[in-house]
Amino acid sequence: MILDSIREVNDIHQVAPALYPQLAEEIRQFLIAKVSEKGGHLASNLGVVELTMALHIAFDLTKDKLIFDVGHQCYTHKLLTGRREGFDSLRDLGGMSGFPKQAESPCDLFDTGHSSTSISMGLGLVSARDLRGEDHAVISVIGDGSLTGGQAYEALNNASQLKTNFIIVLNDNNMSISSNIGGMSRALQDLRTAPQYNKLKKTVQNALDRIPEVGNSLAHAISRIKSGIKQLVIPGMLFEDMDLTYLGPIDGHNTAQIVDALRDARRVNRAVVVHVVTEKGRGYAPAEKDPEKFHGIGPFDVKTGAEKCAHAPSYTDYISAGLCELAAKDPRVIAVTAAMPTGTGLARFRRLYPDRYRDVGIAEQHAVSYAAGLAAGGLKPYVCIYSTFLQRAYDQIVHDVCLQKAGVTLLIDRAGIVGQDGETHQGMLDASFLRTIPGLTILSPRDGRELLQMLQYSLSFDGPLAIRYPKGSAPKELTPQFEPIRFGKAEVLHRGSGIALLADGSMVAAAMSVAGILQESEIDATIVNLRFLKPLDEELLCELSATHRLAAALEENNRSGALGSALADLTQQRGLPWQILNTQPEDAFIPQGTVSEVRRRLGLDPRSIAERIKEKLSL
Repeated sequence: MILDSIREVNDIHQVAPALYPQLAEEIRQFLIAKVSEKGGHLASNLGVVELTMALHIAFDLTKDKLIFDVGHQCYTHKLLTGRREGFDSLRDLGGMSGFPKQAESPCDLFDTGHSSTSISMGLGLVSARDLRGEDHAVISVIGDGSLTGGQAYEALNNASQLKTNFIIVLNDNNMSISSNIGGMSRALQDLRTAPQYNKLKKTVQNALDRIPEVGNSLAHAISRIKSGIKQLVIPGMLFEDMDLTYLGPIDGHNTAQIVDALRDARRVNRAVVVHVVTEKGRGYAPAEKDPEKFHGIGPFDVKTGAEKCAHAPSYTDYISAGLCELAAKDPRVIAVTAAMPTGTGLARFRRLYPDRYRDVGIAEQHAVSYAAGLAAGGLKPYVCIYSTFLQRAYDQIVHDVCLQKAGVTLLIDRAGIVGQDGETHQGMLDASFLRTIPGLTILSPRDGRELLQMLQYSLSFDGPLAIRYPKGSAPKELTPQFEPIRFGKAEVLHRGSGIALLADGSMVAAAMSVAGILQESEIDATIVNLRFLKPLDEELLCELSATHRLAAALEENNRSGALGSALADLTQQRGLPWQILNTQPEDAFIPQGTVSEVRRRLGLDPRSIAERIKEKLSL
């Protein structure tokens, strides 16, 4: 196998061009086999095999700088930089990351996981290179889906001023995770279908190069004619209108063609967009048929493409059912997503209520401000978004939603520990930054039934509201008892004495397990399902402080600013007689691993929490 000869960076330079197709096939079969065992991002990686090979062939990555936008498509890059054995521990606790990772290789420049950032980062590297008098290449790879994010346009606008080389590779597969939408998608479709422009441009340029230098007036006239021809052949030629050199479109599955284009781009002293058209999921029929499913998938059967593990209903599944139920009873309900209808549970809503479904692309800031406008127009918008992506829209939540008292509901998926995608995707910050915002009410459900009740509650709620819930399976109901949801009121699941377990959302189940462990030591703990992270049920907490010497805060969030901090603040302000035990460890970016593994590592598993409580009580 040719792949066996690739042990470290630049080994691919020894592969003969005639063998490129065979190597690409070997890489695809390797990735399919490994991801079928470990799970991971498959469709995006299968789509960029030849493109990644070409990048490694055209450049010397011991000195040239390569940045992948998002980074979930970096598997071939990892193979070509000597990390083949790492695929046996892909996404495991302590194993190889599914994203670029500086600690793994000097060829990974950033720990990336969010979209629309690579052009900005690359532009910074270009400026640093030039100021230091160096001459290496800088290449930013960005997908067409990521171009729906505003930061990409800010960077392109800045890059248009360059008088030095900078290569932007546009990987165009007409997909982000779901199919792309909007004007950028249509513009790129025009580019894909008009390769004749590039042939015409080259012919005209060659003719102009043979004309002796003449006056400025003639040069200006020629420029106007050239622009007119361009607009006739490809209306709205976006990149060249921004003073960016455009090369393409290029067959993204022809390694030799991509290499030639990249080498041409390296000779241009300005920013160059190399437009490469690829097919997401290429080479594996189930992924070609359903690239959205195979964007991120668990272990699966290679022959059928079926996932090996059956999943119980998740919190996202409850959101899917609950939102459709709300829409059926209230025509004001409208759902908004930032390019993730399946991930956030809106695929069914899209099918049943297409006129009340909005996908704004990978544009979280716009999604939130857009929802504020919907609310001002008399509708009831629900913005479905991952916790880790919500942080991009902090200013919009502050200024456009909460300051305006807009009736927007944020449905925050993947809040807390999400597991194997690692630091860039853990939802460990949203509770902290949301609690700082005046006028925002924050809810967290203990189980699927309570999540549905919170959705019902949101329909009549007047003002900004956030409901945060974890990734993964949701218990249908933790206990048969259930109190109606009332503003700012917690739910006492069990009354004990001495120690109060104050739990937020996903940690309510953990609190029940902790109570069981403490019972073995004859400690009868009170269990409180807080429900409201903001406002806290101050009346209940003041009451409990009179009969409990210790309150343990159970949450999945970084220590600063969330539940533990709020309880400590309340205790100080009110002079409450109990002590607060914040079970969350110090602030950190949380590494990859399964949710249970990460909880044990952080000391958030029931046994560890119970031991800390007993140690505190013994002091």
